[in-house]
Amino acid sequence: MTTIAEKNMTLLRTAYQSLESGDLDACVQLLTEDFTANVPGLPDPLHGREVWRQGAQAMLTAFPDLRIDVQDMFGVADKVTVLVHFHGTHQGAFQQFEATGRRVAYRSIEVYRIEGDRIAEEWVAPDMLSLMQQIAPALAGH
Repeated sequence: MTTIAEKNMTLLRTAYQSLESGDLDACVQLLTEDFTANVPGLPDPLHGREVWRQGAQAMLTAFPDLRIDVQDMFGVADKVTVLVHFHGTHQGAFQQFEATGRRVAYRSIEVYRIEGDRIAEEWVAPDMLSLMQQIAPALAGH
């Protein structure tokens, strides 16, 4: 018999696979209508599926070959925590940096809250400093 935690972890694996393949429509269907994103550096959470889609699209535009390696995942009750490693090639503008053609890799710690069979809320802690050091000439020491 599948536990709720196992079911929730399967949902997250499906979401990461859809994101990696660039199927943002499939990803958005896995989010609740009132999805909430808790993003470092912002004073308030972001709300709604379209906000998530915009962020994901920005990543895929900048890193069209984005690969997602789940290093560890565990679930308890309605929460799933994921240790994830992203890597790809900087082929499009990202924030204020034009494409560099550099291979990049960074990690993130992510926690998701599941409602029913959808993702209702996320708390993400990507290592943006590491990513920026890889694409910003002044930070990269080039």
